[in-house]
Amino acid sequence: MSKYLEFTTPASKQAAELASDYRLKNHGLVAVDRSYWNLPEAALYEEAIFRNEGHLTSDGALVVHTGKHTARAASDKFIVKEQTNEDKIWWGEYNRPFSPEKFSALFGRVQAYCQGQELFVQDCYAGADPNYRLPVRIVTEKAWHSLFARNMFITAKDRETLRRFVPEFTVIALDKFKTDPRVDGTLSETAIVLNFSDRLALVLNTQYAGEIKKSVFTVLNFLLTFDNVLPMHSSANVGDQGDVALFFGLSGTGKTTLSADPKRKLIGDDEHGWSSSGVFNFEAGCYAKVIRLSGDHEPEIYKATHTYGTILENVVYDPVSRKIDLEDDSITENTRASYPLHFIPNIIKEGYVNSHPKNIVFLTCDASGVMPPIARLNPAQAQYHFISGYTSKIAGTEIGLGIEPQITFSTCFGAPFMVRHPFVYAAMLKQQMLAHDARCWLVNTGWVGGRFGVGKRISIRHTRNLLNAALEGKLDHIQYRQDKLFGFEVPTSCPEVTQDVLEPSASWGDKNEYWKKYDALAARFSENFKLFSDGCAQEVSDAGPKRLA
Repeated sequence: MSKYLEFTTPASKQAAELASDYRLKNHGLVAVDRSYWNLPEAALYEEAIFRNEGHLTSDGALVVHTGKHTARAASDKFIVKEQTNEDKIWWGEYNRPFSPEKFSALFGRVQAYCQGQELFVQDCYAGADPNYRLPVRIVTEKAWHSLFARNMFITAKDRETLRRFVPEFTVIALDKFKTDPRVDGTLSETAIVLNFSDRLALVLNTQYAGEIKKSVFTVLNFLLTFDNVLPMHSSANVGDQGDVALFFGLSGTGKTTLSADPKRKLIGDDEHGWSSSGVFNFEAGCYAKVIRLSGDHEPEIYKATHTYGTILENVVYDPVSRKIDLEDDSITENTRASYPLHFIPNIIKEGYVNSHPKNIVFLTCDASGVMPPIARLNPAQAQYHFISGYTSKIAGTEIGLGIEPQITFSTCFGAPFMVRHPFVYAAMLKQQMLAHDARCWLVNTGWVGGRFGVGKRISIRHTRNLLNAALEGKLDHIQYRQDKLFGFEVPTSCPEVTQDVLEPSASWGDKNEYWKKYDALAARFSENFKLFSDGCAQEVSDAGPKRLA
Protein backbone atom coordinates (compact mmCIF):
# COMPACT_ATOMS: atom_id res chain seq x y z
CA MET A 1 0.00 0.00 0.00
CA SER A 2 1.14 3.56 -0.57
CA LYS A 3 2.69 5.19 2.45
CA TYR A 4 1.33 8.56 1.31
CA LEU A 5 -2.36 7.66 1.07
CA GLU A 6 -4.56 6.40 3.87
CA PHE A 7 -6.56 3.26 3.13
CA THR A 8 -8.73 1.21 5.41
CA THR A 9 -7.81 -2.35 4.51
CA PRO A 10 -10.00 -5.38 5.33
CA ALA A 11 -8.09 -6.24 8.52
CA SER A 12 -6.78 -2.85 9.59
CA LYS A 13 -9.14 -2.55 12.55
CA GLN A 14 -8.08 -5.98 13.84
CA ALA A 15 -4.39 -5.57 13.02
CA ALA A 16 -3.15 -5.68 16.62
CA GLU A 17 -5.77 -7.97 18.16
CA LEU A 18 -3.40 -10.95 18.22
CA ALA A 19 -0.16 -9.05 18.86
CA SER A 20 2.68 -10.24 21.04
CA ASP A 21 3.89 -8.05 23.89
CA TYR A 22 7.32 -8.51 22.31
CA ARG A 23 6.77 -5.90 19.60
CA LEU A 24 8.68 -4.97 16.47
CA LYS A 25 10.46 -2.19 18.34
CA ASN A 26 12.35 -4.95 20.16
CA HIS A 27 13.94 -5.75 16.79
CA GLY A 28 14.76 -2.10 16.18
CA LEU A 29 11.84 -1.66 13.77
CA VAL A 30 10.23 1.60 14.83
CA ALA A 31 7.82 4.10 13.26
CA VAL A 32 6.19 1.30 11.26
CA ASP A 33 2.95 2.63 9.76
CA ARG A 34 0.90 -0.43 10.74
CA SER A 35 1.76 -4.01 11.66
CA TYR A 36 -0.73 -6.82 11.14
CA TRP A 37 -0.23 -9.49 13.79
CA ASN A 38 -0.95 -13.19 13.33
CA LEU A 39 -3.86 -12.69 10.96
CA PRO A 40 -5.72 -15.94 10.18
CA GLU A 41 -6.08 -17.36 6.69
CA ALA A 42 -9.33 -15.61 5.71
CA ALA A 43 -8.03 -12.18 6.72
CA LEU A 44 -4.78 -12.74 4.81
CA TYR A 45 -6.75 -13.80 1.74
CA GLU A 46 -8.70 -10.53 1.91
CA GLU A 47 -5.57 -8.45 2.45
CA ALA A 48 -3.67 -10.15 -0.39
CA ILE A 49 -6.52 -9.70 -2.85
CA PHE A 50 -7.22 -6.13 -1.69
CA ARG A 51 -3.54 -5.28 -2.27
CA ASN A 52 -3.57 -6.94 -5.71
CA GLU A 53 -0.95 -9.47 -4.57
CA GLY A 54 -2.90 -12.45 -5.89
CA HIS A 55 -6.16 -13.76 -7.29
CA LEU A 56 -8.77 -16.27 -6.18
CA THR A 57 -9.09 -19.37 -8.34
CA SER A 58 -12.40 -21.12 -9.08
CA ASP A 59 -11.60 -23.74 -6.43
CA GLY A 60 -10.58 -21.31 -3.70
CA ALA A 61 -6.79 -21.39 -3.90
CA LEU A 62 -4.80 -18.14 -4.03
CA VAL A 63 -2.65 -17.80 -7.13
CA VAL A 64 0.36 -15.43 -6.99
CA HIS A 65 3.24 -14.53 -9.25
CA THR A 66 6.70 -14.00 -7.80
CA GLY A 67 8.06 -11.76 -10.54
CA LYS A 68 11.72 -12.03 -11.47
CA HIS A 69 12.57 -14.68 -8.90
CA THR A 70 10.75 -17.94 -9.59
CA ALA A 71 13.31 -20.04 -7.69
CA ARG A 72 15.91 -19.77 -4.97
CA ALA A 73 18.73 -17.30 -5.44
CA ALA A 74 21.33 -19.83 -4.23
CA SER A 75 24.31 -17.63 -5.05
CA ASP A 76 23.01 -14.73 -2.93
CA LYS A 77 23.09 -16.42 0.49
CA PHE A 78 25.49 -15.21 3.20
CA ILE A 79 26.23 -15.98 6.84
CA VAL A 80 27.68 -13.41 9.21
CA LYS A 81 31.15 -14.63 10.19
CA GLU A 82 32.08 -14.05 13.80
CA GLN A 83 34.59 -15.39 16.29
CA THR A 84 31.95 -17.62 17.87
CA ASN A 85 31.09 -19.46 14.65
CA GLU A 86 34.05 -19.17 12.28
CA ASP A 87 35.36 -22.67 13.13
CA LYS A 88 31.89 -24.30 13.10
CA ILE A 89 30.61 -23.32 9.65
CA TRP A 90 31.36 -24.91 6.28
CA TRP A 91 32.48 -21.75 4.50
CA GLY A 92 32.41 -21.73 0.73
CA GLU A 93 29.99 -21.67 -2.19
CA TYR A 94 26.84 -22.06 -0.10
CA ASN A 95 27.93 -20.29 3.07
CA ARG A 96 29.61 -17.09 2.00
CA PRO A 97 31.04 -15.01 4.85
CA PHE A 98 29.52 -11.61 5.60
CA SER A 99 31.18 -9.24 8.04
CA PRO A 100 29.38 -8.06 11.21
CA GLU A 101 30.10 -4.48 10.21
CA LYS A 102 28.49 -4.94 6.79
CA PHE A 103 25.49 -6.61 8.41
CA SER A 104 25.03 -3.77 10.90
CA ALA A 105 25.10 -1.23 8.09
CA LEU A 106 22.68 -3.27 5.97
CA PHE A 107 20.29 -3.78 8.86
CA GLY A 108 20.42 -0.05 9.56
CA ARG A 109 19.18 0.57 6.03
CA VAL A 110 16.47 -2.10 6.53
CA GLN A 111 15.32 -0.34 9.71
CA ALA A 112 15.11 2.96 7.87
CA TYR A 113 13.23 1.34 5.00
CA CYS A 114 10.60 -0.12 7.34
CA GLN A 115 9.66 3.25 8.76
CA GLY A 116 6.27 4.21 7.38
CA GLN A 117 5.70 0.74 5.90
CA GLU A 118 2.93 -1.75 6.60
CA LEU A 119 4.26 -5.10 7.76
CA PHE A 120 2.76 -8.50 8.47
CA VAL A 121 3.93 -10.59 11.41
CA GLN A 122 3.44 -14.28 12.08
CA ASP A 123 4.63 -15.78 15.36
CA CYS A 124 5.03 -19.51 14.91
CA TYR A 125 7.25 -22.51 15.61
CA ALA A 126 9.63 -24.71 13.66
CA GLY A 127 9.90 -28.28 14.90
CA ALA A 128 6.98 -30.52 15.83
CA ASP A 129 8.75 -32.17 18.78
CA PRO A 130 8.18 -29.86 21.79
CA ASN A 131 11.66 -30.75 23.09
CA TYR A 132 13.33 -29.15 20.05
CA ARG A 133 10.77 -26.56 18.95
CA LEU A 134 12.15 -23.16 17.87
CA PRO A 135 9.93 -20.06 18.22
CA VAL A 136 10.33 -18.08 14.99
CA ARG A 137 8.91 -14.74 13.91
CA ILE A 138 8.30 -14.08 10.22
CA VAL A 139 8.00 -10.38 9.27
CA THR A 140 6.95 -9.67 5.68
CA GLU A 141 5.77 -6.92 3.36
CA LYS A 142 3.39 -9.19 1.50
CA ALA A 143 0.18 -10.52 3.02
CA TRP A 144 0.51 -13.74 1.04
CA HIS A 145 4.01 -14.29 2.46
CA SER A 146 2.40 -14.15 5.89
CA LEU A 147 -0.11 -16.77 4.75
CA PHE A 148 2.81 -18.85 3.48
CA ALA A 149 4.34 -18.72 6.95
CA ARG A 150 1.06 -19.91 8.47
CA ASN A 151 0.89 -22.77 5.98
CA MET A 152 4.44 -23.92 6.49
CA PHE A 153 5.08 -23.48 10.22
CA ILE A 154 3.32 -24.46 13.43
CA THR A 155 0.97 -21.75 14.67
CA ALA A 156 -0.19 -20.96 18.20
CA LYS A 157 -3.77 -21.82 19.04
CA ASP A 158 -4.77 -19.17 21.60
CA ARG A 159 -4.44 -15.45 22.30
CA GLU A 160 -2.51 -15.81 25.53
CA THR A 161 0.23 -17.88 23.89
CA LEU A 162 0.53 -15.28 21.15
CA ARG A 163 0.62 -12.44 23.66
CA ARG A 164 3.52 -14.05 25.54
CA PHE A 165 5.38 -15.13 22.40
CA VAL A 166 9.10 -14.24 22.28
CA PRO A 167 10.96 -15.35 19.14
CA GLU A 168 14.31 -17.12 19.32
CA PHE A 169 14.94 -16.39 15.64
CA THR A 170 13.39 -13.77 13.35
CA VAL A 171 13.15 -13.68 9.56
CA ILE A 172 12.52 -10.29 7.95
CA ALA A 173 11.46 -10.69 4.31
CA LEU A 174 11.26 -7.43 2.35
CA ASP A 175 10.59 -8.20 -1.28
CA LYS A 176 10.91 -4.58 -2.47
CA PHE A 177 14.17 -3.77 -0.66
CA LYS A 178 17.08 -3.88 -3.09
CA THR A 179 20.59 -4.27 -1.79
CA ASP A 180 23.44 -2.31 -3.36
CA PRO A 181 26.50 -4.50 -4.04
CA ARG A 182 28.78 -1.45 -3.95
CA VAL A 183 27.57 -0.46 -0.50
CA ASP A 184 26.41 -3.72 1.08
CA GLY A 185 29.02 -6.14 -0.24
CA THR A 186 26.40 -8.41 -1.83
CA LEU A 187 26.72 -10.05 -5.24
CA SER A 188 23.49 -8.63 -6.64
CA GLU A 189 20.48 -6.57 -5.59
CA THR A 190 19.13 -9.69 -3.83
CA ALA A 191 20.48 -11.10 -0.58
CA ILE A 192 19.66 -13.72 2.03
CA VAL A 193 21.81 -13.03 5.10
CA LEU A 194 21.77 -15.11 8.30
CA ASN A 195 23.15 -13.76 11.56
CA PHE A 196 23.33 -16.47 14.24
CA SER A 197 24.63 -14.09 16.91
CA ASP A 198 21.70 -11.68 16.49
CA ARG A 199 19.26 -14.56 15.76
CA LEU A 200 18.14 -12.70 12.66
CA ALA A 201 17.78 -13.47 8.95
CA LEU A 202 17.19 -10.96 6.16
CA VAL A 203 15.51 -12.05 2.92
CA LEU A 204 15.73 -9.10 0.55
CA ASN A 205 14.49 -8.34 -2.97
CA THR A 206 12.79 -11.65 -3.77
CA GLN A 207 9.13 -12.66 -3.71
CA TYR A 208 9.94 -16.37 -3.98
CA ALA A 209 8.49 -17.68 -0.71
CA GLY A 210 10.78 -20.69 -0.64
CA GLU A 211 13.55 -18.40 0.62
CA ILE A 212 11.60 -17.89 3.89
CA LYS A 213 11.14 -21.62 4.42
CA LYS A 214 14.72 -22.52 3.51
CA SER A 215 16.15 -19.79 5.74
CA VAL A 216 14.45 -21.37 8.75
CA PHE A 217 15.62 -24.82 7.62
CA THR A 218 19.19 -23.54 7.35
CA VAL A 219 18.97 -22.12 10.88
CA LEU A 220 17.81 -25.48 12.27
CA ASN A 221 20.52 -27.29 10.30
CA PHE A 222 23.05 -25.40 12.39
CA LEU A 223 21.45 -25.12 15.82
CA LEU A 224 20.10 -28.67 16.19
CA THR A 225 23.46 -30.36 15.67
CA PHE A 226 24.55 -28.98 19.05
CA ASP A 227 21.57 -30.79 20.62
CA ASN A 228 22.67 -34.09 19.02
CA VAL A 229 19.77 -33.97 16.54
CA LEU A 230 20.47 -34.83 12.89
CA PRO A 231 18.71 -32.26 10.65
CA MET A 232 17.73 -33.77 7.32
CA HIS A 233 16.57 -32.53 3.93
CA SER A 234 14.21 -35.46 3.66
CA SER A 235 10.60 -36.50 3.65
CA ALA A 236 9.43 -39.14 6.12
CA ASN A 237 6.57 -41.56 6.55
CA VAL A 238 5.76 -44.43 8.89
CA GLY A 239 4.10 -47.84 8.54
CA ASP A 240 1.57 -49.54 10.78
CA GLN A 241 4.38 -51.23 12.73
CA GLY A 242 6.07 -47.92 13.55
CA ASP A 243 8.75 -48.45 10.89
CA VAL A 244 9.86 -45.00 9.73
CA ALA A 245 11.24 -44.43 6.22
CA LEU A 246 13.33 -41.40 5.25
CA PHE A 247 13.55 -40.07 1.67
CA PHE A 248 16.52 -37.82 0.89
CA GLY A 249 16.63 -35.88 -2.37
CA LEU A 250 16.75 -32.49 -4.03
CA SER A 251 13.71 -30.76 -5.51
CA GLY A 252 12.38 -32.67 -8.50
CA THR A 253 13.68 -36.11 -7.49
CA GLY A 254 10.32 -37.33 -6.18
CA LYS A 255 10.68 -36.78 -2.45
CA THR A 256 7.21 -35.34 -1.95
CA THR A 257 5.49 -37.71 -4.36
CA LEU A 258 7.07 -40.94 -3.10
CA SER A 259 6.57 -40.18 0.59
CA ALA A 260 2.84 -39.56 0.03
CA ASP A 261 2.06 -43.28 0.12
CA PRO A 262 -1.59 -44.16 0.90
CA LYS A 263 -0.40 -47.33 2.68
CA ARG A 264 1.78 -45.36 5.10
CA LYS A 265 1.25 -42.24 7.21
CA LEU A 266 3.11 -39.09 6.25
CA ILE A 267 5.21 -37.38 8.91
CA GLY A 268 6.34 -34.59 6.58
CA ASP A 269 7.50 -33.95 3.03
CA ASP A 270 10.74 -31.99 3.18
CA GLU A 271 12.61 -31.27 6.42
CA HIS A 272 13.03 -33.40 9.55
CA GLY A 273 15.09 -34.00 12.64
CA TRP A 274 16.25 -37.39 13.94
CA SER A 275 16.78 -37.30 17.68
CA SER A 276 17.41 -39.98 20.30
CA SER A 277 13.62 -40.19 20.69
CA GLY A 278 12.59 -40.51 17.04
CA VAL A 279 11.82 -38.43 13.96
CA PHE A 280 9.99 -35.10 13.84
CA ASN A 281 8.84 -32.74 11.12
CA PHE A 282 10.26 -29.21 11.08
CA GLU A 283 7.11 -27.85 9.44
CA ALA A 284 3.34 -28.01 9.44
CA GLY A 285 2.92 -27.70 5.69
CA CYS A 286 3.99 -28.87 2.25
CA TYR A 287 5.67 -26.90 -0.52
CA ALA A 288 5.21 -29.17 -3.50
CA LYS A 289 6.33 -28.76 -7.08
CA VAL A 290 3.15 -29.03 -9.19
CA ILE A 291 4.13 -28.66 -12.84
CA ARG A 292 2.21 -31.27 -14.87
CA LEU A 293 0.77 -32.72 -11.67
CA SER A 294 -1.56 -35.62 -12.37
CA GLY A 295 -4.79 -36.28 -10.53
CA ASP A 296 -4.42 -39.96 -11.41
CA HIS A 297 -0.87 -40.45 -10.13
CA GLU A 298 -0.80 -37.89 -7.28
CA PRO A 299 -4.43 -37.43 -6.25
CA GLU A 300 -3.78 -36.02 -2.76
CA ILE A 301 -1.41 -33.26 -3.88
CA TYR A 302 -3.58 -32.58 -6.93
CA LYS A 303 -6.61 -32.09 -4.69
CA ALA A 304 -4.64 -29.67 -2.52
CA THR A 305 -4.01 -27.44 -5.55
CA HIS A 306 -7.79 -27.06 -5.85
CA THR A 307 -8.44 -26.24 -2.20
CA TYR A 308 -9.05 -23.05 -0.23
CA GLY A 309 -5.98 -22.16 1.82
CA THR A 310 -3.45 -23.28 -0.77
CA ILE A 311 -1.06 -20.76 -2.31
CA LEU A 312 -0.20 -21.46 -5.95
CA GLU A 313 3.08 -19.85 -6.96
CA ASN A 314 3.47 -18.99 -10.65
CA VAL A 315 0.73 -21.40 -11.73
CA VAL A 316 -0.98 -20.19 -14.90
CA TYR A 317 -4.71 -19.56 -14.65
CA ASP A 318 -7.48 -18.27 -16.91
CA PRO A 319 -8.48 -14.81 -15.61
CA VAL A 320 -12.02 -15.30 -16.97
CA SER A 321 -12.90 -18.78 -15.70
CA ARG A 322 -10.32 -18.65 -12.84
CA LYS A 323 -9.38 -22.25 -13.59
CA ILE A 324 -5.73 -23.24 -13.22
CA ASP A 325 -3.58 -25.02 -15.80
CA LEU A 326 -0.96 -27.21 -14.15
CA GLU A 327 0.42 -28.20 -17.57
CA ASP A 328 1.47 -24.67 -18.48
CA ASP A 329 5.14 -23.92 -17.78
CA SER A 330 5.20 -20.55 -19.56
CA ILE A 331 6.11 -18.72 -16.34
CA THR A 332 8.45 -21.35 -14.90
CA GLU A 333 8.98 -25.09 -14.57
CA ASN A 334 9.15 -24.50 -10.83
CA THR A 335 5.45 -23.97 -10.14
CA ARG A 336 4.69 -24.56 -6.46
CA ALA A 337 1.83 -25.16 -4.06
CA SER A 338 2.03 -24.27 -0.38
CA TYR A 339 -0.63 -25.87 1.78
CA PRO A 340 -1.11 -27.10 5.36
CA LEU A 341 -0.05 -30.68 5.95
CA HIS A 342 -3.55 -31.59 7.16
CA PHE A 343 -4.75 -31.25 3.55
CA ILE A 344 -3.15 -34.66 3.08
CA PRO A 345 -5.52 -37.15 4.74
CA ASN A 346 -3.06 -39.86 5.77
CA ILE A 347 -0.73 -37.98 8.14
CA ILE A 348 0.74 -38.11 11.62
CA LYS A 349 -1.14 -35.15 13.08
CA GLU A 350 1.39 -34.55 15.87
CA GLY A 351 4.22 -34.23 13.33
CA TYR A 352 6.54 -36.59 15.21
CA VAL A 353 6.89 -40.25 16.14
CA ASN A 354 8.75 -41.93 18.99
CA SER A 355 10.20 -44.58 16.69
CA HIS A 356 13.23 -44.73 14.44
CA PRO A 357 13.87 -45.26 10.71
CA LYS A 358 14.22 -48.80 9.47
CA ASN A 359 14.81 -47.70 5.87
CA ILE A 360 16.74 -44.74 4.50
CA VAL A 361 16.27 -43.90 0.82
CA PHE A 362 18.66 -41.71 -1.18
CA LEU A 363 16.77 -40.43 -4.24
CA THR A 364 19.03 -39.65 -7.16
CA CYS A 365 17.85 -38.34 -10.51
CA ASP A 366 20.45 -39.78 -12.88
CA ALA A 367 20.27 -37.73 -16.07
CA SER A 368 22.91 -39.92 -17.76
CA GLY A 369 20.60 -42.97 -17.65
CA VAL A 370 23.12 -45.51 -16.33
CA MET A 371 22.36 -46.00 -12.63
CA PRO A 372 20.26 -48.99 -11.50
CA PRO A 373 16.73 -48.18 -10.31
CA ILE A 374 17.51 -49.44 -6.79
CA ALA A 375 20.60 -50.61 -4.90
CA ARG A 376 21.31 -51.65 -1.32
CA LEU A 377 24.18 -49.86 0.45
CA ASN A 378 26.31 -51.03 3.35
CA PRO A 379 27.12 -48.45 6.09
CA ALA A 380 30.36 -47.27 4.46
CA GLN A 381 28.68 -46.92 1.07
CA ALA A 382 25.80 -45.06 2.72
CA GLN A 383 28.23 -42.50 4.12
CA TYR A 384 30.01 -42.19 0.77
CA HIS A 385 26.79 -41.57 -1.15
CA PHE A 386 25.41 -39.28 1.55
CA ILE A 387 28.53 -37.11 1.39
CA SER A 388 28.49 -37.26 -2.44
CA GLY A 389 24.79 -36.50 -2.85
CA TYR A 390 24.73 -37.31 -6.56
CA THR A 391 21.66 -36.12 -8.45
CA SER A 392 20.57 -33.73 -11.19
CA LYS A 393 19.20 -30.25 -10.78
CA ILE A 394 15.80 -30.15 -12.42
CA ALA A 395 14.74 -27.23 -14.60
CA GLY A 396 13.33 -24.26 -12.71
CA THR A 397 14.36 -25.16 -9.17
CA GLU A 398 17.19 -22.60 -9.17
CA ILE A 399 17.69 -19.36 -11.05
CA GLY A 400 19.67 -19.89 -14.24
CA LEU A 401 18.79 -23.53 -14.92
CA GLY A 402 17.68 -24.39 -18.44
CA ILE A 403 15.42 -27.17 -19.61
CA GLU A 404 18.08 -29.91 -19.56
CA PRO A 405 18.88 -31.37 -16.10
CA GLN A 406 22.35 -30.62 -14.80
CA ILE A 407 24.34 -33.43 -13.20
CA THR A 408 25.48 -32.25 -9.80
CA PHE A 409 26.73 -33.40 -6.42
CA SER A 410 24.82 -31.86 -3.53
CA THR A 411 26.34 -33.14 -0.32
CA CYS A 412 23.84 -34.56 2.17
CA PHE A 413 21.27 -34.15 -0.63
CA GLY A 414 20.87 -30.52 0.40
CA ALA A 415 24.22 -28.72 0.18
CA PRO A 416 22.74 -25.19 -0.08
CA PHE A 417 21.17 -25.64 3.37
CA MET A 418 24.03 -27.41 5.17
CA VAL A 419 25.78 -24.94 7.45
CA ARG A 420 28.26 -27.27 9.12
CA HIS A 421 30.81 -29.45 7.35
CA PRO A 422 29.29 -32.51 5.61
CA PHE A 423 31.39 -34.79 7.84
CA VAL A 424 29.37 -33.62 10.84
CA TYR A 425 26.09 -34.70 9.27
CA ALA A 426 27.55 -37.92 7.83
CA ALA A 427 28.97 -38.94 11.20
CA MET A 428 25.62 -38.30 12.85
CA LEU A 429 23.84 -40.35 10.16
CA LYS A 430 26.21 -43.29 10.66
CA GLN A 431 25.71 -43.13 14.43
CA GLN A 432 21.93 -43.20 14.06
CA MET A 433 21.98 -45.96 11.44
CA LEU A 434 24.09 -48.27 13.58
CA ALA A 435 22.16 -47.49 16.76
CA HIS A 436 18.81 -48.35 15.16
CA ASP A 437 19.81 -50.98 12.56
CA ALA A 438 18.57 -48.96 9.58
CA ARG A 439 18.96 -50.18 5.99
CA CYS A 440 19.96 -47.78 3.22
CA TRP A 441 18.83 -47.78 -0.41
CA LEU A 442 19.96 -45.75 -3.43
CA VAL A 443 16.95 -45.20 -5.73
CA ASN A 444 17.25 -43.71 -9.20
CA THR A 445 14.23 -41.68 -10.31
CA GLY A 446 16.01 -40.36 -13.40
CA TRP A 447 16.42 -41.64 -16.94
CA VAL A 448 16.68 -45.14 -18.41
CA GLY A 449 17.66 -46.28 -21.90
CA GLY A 450 19.94 -43.31 -22.44
CA ARG A 451 20.68 -39.85 -21.16
CA PHE A 452 18.17 -37.00 -21.06
CA GLY A 453 16.87 -36.40 -24.60
CA VAL A 454 17.54 -39.99 -25.65
CA GLY A 455 16.07 -42.25 -22.97
CA LYS A 456 12.98 -41.66 -20.89
CA ARG A 457 12.32 -41.00 -17.23
CA ILE A 458 11.77 -44.16 -15.21
CA SER A 459 8.12 -44.94 -14.57
CA ILE A 460 6.81 -43.76 -11.21
CA ARG A 461 4.94 -47.08 -11.08
CA HIS A 462 8.23 -49.03 -11.22
CA THR A 463 9.78 -46.78 -8.59
CA ARG A 464 6.82 -47.21 -6.25
CA ASN A 465 6.84 -50.99 -6.68
CA LEU A 466 10.56 -51.14 -5.91
CA LEU A 467 10.20 -48.91 -2.88
CA ASN A 468 7.22 -50.82 -1.55
CA ALA A 469 9.16 -54.06 -1.85
CA ALA A 470 12.10 -52.55 0.03
CA LEU A 471 9.97 -51.06 2.81
CA GLU A 472 7.91 -54.24 3.21
CA GLY A 473 10.98 -56.48 3.49
CA LYS A 474 10.34 -58.26 0.17
CA LEU A 475 13.92 -57.55 -0.97
CA ASP A 476 15.51 -59.05 2.14
CA HIS A 477 15.78 -62.64 0.95
CA ILE A 478 16.25 -62.48 -2.80
CA GLN A 479 19.35 -62.75 -4.97
CA TYR A 480 21.53 -59.69 -5.58
CA ARG A 481 24.30 -58.93 -8.01
CA GLN A 482 27.28 -56.75 -7.14
CA ASP A 483 27.55 -53.67 -9.32
CA LYS A 484 30.74 -53.81 -11.40
CA LEU A 485 31.73 -50.18 -10.73
CA PHE A 486 30.14 -49.08 -7.46
CA GLY A 487 30.14 -52.37 -5.60
CA PHE A 488 26.68 -51.90 -4.14
CA GLU A 489 24.10 -54.69 -4.34
CA VAL A 490 21.39 -54.63 -7.01
CA PRO A 491 18.39 -56.99 -6.71
CA THR A 492 17.98 -59.37 -9.66
CA SER A 493 14.22 -59.65 -9.14
CA CYS A 494 11.38 -57.77 -7.53
CA PRO A 495 7.63 -58.38 -7.33
CA GLU A 496 5.70 -56.54 -10.07
CA VAL A 497 8.89 -55.28 -11.74
CA THR A 498 10.33 -56.87 -14.89
CA GLN A 499 13.97 -57.98 -14.78
CA ASP A 500 15.03 -55.71 -17.64
CA VAL A 501 14.14 -52.69 -15.48
CA LEU A 502 16.59 -53.88 -12.80
CA GLU A 503 19.43 -54.10 -15.34
CA PRO A 504 19.79 -50.60 -16.86
CA SER A 505 22.18 -51.72 -19.64
CA ALA A 506 19.38 -53.89 -21.07
CA SER A 507 17.52 -50.82 -22.34
CA TRP A 508 20.58 -49.40 -24.14
CA GLY A 509 20.93 -50.32 -27.79
CA ASP A 510 24.72 -49.90 -27.64
CA LYS A 511 26.21 -51.70 -24.60
CA ASN A 512 29.68 -50.24 -25.18
CA GLU A 513 28.22 -46.75 -25.06
CA TYR A 514 26.45 -47.65 -21.81
CA TRP A 515 29.68 -48.73 -20.09
CA LYS A 516 31.54 -45.67 -21.35
CA LYS A 517 28.85 -43.43 -19.84
CA TYR A 518 28.80 -45.40 -16.59
CA ASP A 519 32.59 -45.26 -16.29
CA ALA A 520 32.52 -41.51 -16.98
CA LEU A 521 29.99 -41.09 -14.17
CA ALA A 522 32.22 -43.11 -11.82
CA ALA A 523 35.09 -40.75 -12.69
CA ARG A 524 32.95 -37.75 -11.74
CA PHE A 525 32.14 -39.38 -8.40
CA SER A 526 35.83 -39.89 -7.69
CA GLU A 527 36.77 -36.35 -8.65
CA ASN A 528 33.98 -34.88 -6.51
CA PHE A 529 34.92 -36.95 -3.45
CA LYS A 530 38.47 -35.58 -3.51
CA LEU A 531 36.95 -32.42 -2.04
CA PHE A 532 36.02 -34.41 1.10
CA SER A 533 38.66 -37.16 1.32
CA ASP A 534 40.99 -35.36 3.75
CA GLY A 535 40.09 -36.55 7.22
CA CYS A 536 37.56 -39.04 5.91
CA ALA A 537 37.72 -42.59 7.27
CA GLN A 538 39.52 -44.92 4.86
CA GLU A 539 36.57 -47.33 4.70
CA VAL A 540 34.36 -44.50 3.42
CA SER A 541 36.85 -43.45 0.76
CA ASP A 542 37.21 -47.09 -0.28
CA ALA A 543 33.43 -47.37 -0.68
CA GLY A 544 33.56 -45.27 -3.83
CA PRO A 545 33.45 -46.62 -7.41
CA LYS A 546 36.27 -48.49 -9.14
CA ARG A 547 36.98 -47.47 -12.74
CA LEU A 548 36.89 -49.94 -15.61
CA ALA A 549 40.33 -51.28 -16.48
